[in-house]
Amino acid sequence: MENEGIRYDRAAAARILAEVAGADFLAGPAPAVGAVSMEYRLEELRPEPGGVLTTGQRRYLEAYMRPCRPDQVVTATHRVTWRDSRGIANSGHIGPGPLGPILPIAAREAVIAVGDAIAAAEPVTARSDALGDDDLDTLADTTTDQEPAEIFRVGAEAAGRALVQHGMLAGQVGIGDPVEFAEAMHSSGLYGTVASTWFWELQASSYRRGMIPASLEESGGRLRYTADTVALLAEMKRRTIADAHEVMDRARAEGLGVRAAIQRYHVELDQISRQYALLPVGERPVCLGQRAHQVDGARVQPLAAVAEALTGAFRSAVGSVRIAESPASSTDARFAAGEQEFGVPDMTCRHCRVTITAVFDAQAAELIDVDLVGKRVRANFTDADQRDRVFADLRDCGYTVAEG
Repeated sequence: MENEGIRYDRAAAARILAEVAGADFLAGPAPAVGAVSMEYRLEELRPEPGGVLTTGQRRYLEAYMRPCRPDQVVTATHRVTWRDSRGIANSGHIGPGPLGPILPIAAREAVIAVGDAIAAAEPVTARSDALGDDDLDTLADTTTDQEPAEIFRVGAEAAGRALVQHGMLAGQVGIGDPVEFAEAMHSSGLYGTVASTWFWELQASSYRRGMIPASLEESGGRLRYTADTVALLAEMKRRTIADAHEVMDRARAEGLGVRAAIQRYHVELDQISRQYALLPVGERPVCLGQRAHQVDGARVQPLAAVAEALTGAFRSAVGSVRIAESPASSTDARFAAGEQEFGVPDMTCRHCRVTITAVFDAQAAELIDVDLVGKRVRANFTDADQRDRVFADLRDCGYTVAEG
């Protein structure tokens, strides 16, 4: 299969990011988080009868986490919803460990603070603006987010996800304080481990669903994955890469070039990452920001800088953020039983229609129409609680629900 001028080069992209970051990337004191008060709501996750996972968790595991078994997954006990200091609606998960709602809420504030620091870093912006066409083409063809500052910001979000997701394992290593756990994650190098052993879609999608296919142990004062976890993550990643290569082999047999193959099989390649589809056989990919480079005589590793800044910002957030549980309400004064219409902006295909239909069936709610072109759903709900359960399950499946 001809590459048709595609500049896919992970090593080159990693070096470009390191050079844009520079030795001064996120140097100095950690970003501080100001005092703020927030209310949150808790919703208990309900596993399927006789199982340990929710419907959304089980379906994702069966479709995209081969050969992982349900008993190899730790699942959250509750979903947390709140509005952050920017007024943006957020959701996260807690349990079964002891860290509580402060973990996802403070982690979100830390991510905001680190993102602001990245956006305000004028040298990084100047070096990014100075990139030539060849470097820009390499980033465009190798990465998902393409712009260096956006890649760094998304990296901060991924680190925040990793902190919250691994917080579900804190009880396994006897840590009950969120700051202590965050500092142990950092000092143990777990952010680098995640970047080396996970793949992007698994980390993002399992986080959204409140699950983690991992176990932790403590050894010599450091946290690490158990041997079983290392083997499981390696096999899931191997199979994901093999699936991506199979798609491109199919396209090659059909006489398609790379760009035509990506366009034709965009659904499959969105799920398994087109970057893995273009990966040379035998190469074991790691996060581009995890690679260390010498830049102007200094060692630059963007992910390490992000992890350090996030840890400091999280420490600040835990000390500054005040949280309180919002009283639960079983009624919604704005809700009228009957036909409702809402948007699902990220549904794209027949697979989405099947998934959404299954969610409604599981909650015994009446689905009237799924409009893939208009990205709208019409349904009939008996009460606000049924509607909220359906919306929660849709979010479990990775979909956005836009009311109104």
